[in-house]
Order: sequence, then C-alpha cells, then structure tokens
Amino acid sequence: MIRVLSRAATATVFWLTVLLCLAVALFSARFLLPEPFMTQGMEPHIEARPLVFLTHVASALTALALGPFQLISWRGPRRAWHRWSGRVYVAACLIGAVSGFGLAVTSLSGPIAGLGFGFLAVAWFVATAMGWRKAVGGQFGQHRRWMIRSLSLTFAAVTLRLMLPIVPLTGLDFANAYPAIAFLCWIPNLLIAELWLRIRGWEVTTATSRTAIAGPWRARASAESA
Repeated sequence: MIRVLSRAATATVFWLTVLLCLAVALFSARFLLPEPFMTQGMEPHIEARPLVFLTHVASALTALALGPFQLISWRGPRRAWHRWSGRVYVAACLIGAVSGFGLAVTSLSGPIAGLGFGFLAVAWFVATAMGWRKAVGGQFGQHRRWMIRSLSLTFAAVTLRLMLPIVPLTGLDFANAYPAIAFLCWIPNLLIAELWLRIRGWEVTTATSRTAIAGPWRARASAESA
C-alpha cells in the first residue's frame, strides 16, 4: 500500500513538473514572435541586447520542454531518444547559461539581483557540463546525479515565475524583493535536489565498475578466440 501511494505521489509530482515546465516554455515563446506581447520589464534587454536575450529565451525554453522527459526515457526502448534529446538538452542548457550570464552582468535590477542570476548561470553551466562529461566517461550513476542538479536549476525558470506574482500579495516593495528572488528561485531547488539524491542514494556507476563488469566477458571472449 505504501509503495503504491509512493508511486502515485511520484507520478503526480512528475506530471505537475512537466505541466509547469511546458506552460512556462510555451508562455516564454511569445518573445520569439515577430510582434511579442507582455514584454514589460524585459524591454531594456530586448532593446539593448536582442541577440543575447532571444538566444537565452530560445535555449531556455528548449531545455524546459525537454528536461523533465529525460527522467523517464533513460531505460528501455526510449534510450535512443534519451541520448539524442539529451544532447539537445545539454546544448540548450549550456547556451542558456552563457547567454543568461550575459544578461545577469548587464542587469538593470541592481548588483545583488545580477549576482543571484549570475551564480545561477554558472551553477547551471557547471552541473550540465559535469553531467555530460560523466555520460561521455561512462559514469552513468554520476551522470544521473549531475543531471538531477541540472534539472533543478532549469526549473528555476518556473519557480521564478511562481514567485513574482506573490510579491504584491506580501506587501513588499518589488524593487526590494526582486534581488532576494534572484537567489530564492534556484537555491531551494538545488537543496531539494541534493536532499532527494541523499535519500534515494542513486546507483553510482563508474568507468571502473563498468570495466570490472565487462572484464569476465572480455576474458571469456579472448579465451574462446585463442
């Protein structure tokens, strides 16, 4: 019974995450239209750094749309799709992080907000690059762990948009709250991901363990060929 409830809760959280990611990705796509709408607050970036801004939007929404599905496609017949979409996800994250850093360091919202989004961009780049590197090296357990961190940072686009409408309800001045949101939209995500990884203790498959597993088969093949 407990296992059934646990699976139901996990499925609910997953599909809610998918829904939120796709909703934010679709809503953000308005900036890519010939005549974008609801651009309040983004005009300085659009006017001063249109290429960097549009690059960030396009890459980030791609990562949002693909990211959650990487969690359910790494086993079974969907593995080929996982590999190819994973490459697109990694590229989108790295491009989104670099362009996001460019927007952060030129932010007009103050140095603290710029620092918060700048740290997010760096963390997003590092987590994704490490996940890609571990996959290339055959360390798939570590690959999954780093990609969970990457996904938690990708989800910052969602938590940011969930937090912004709450500010007026608290009575706080938006200019004072926004620098805090620049940190709060991603640090709790990363902490939750780390807690989840510690609780689940996902398998850590290293290149050494893969070699150790393959060793007897290679030895047998050599003996038979001899």
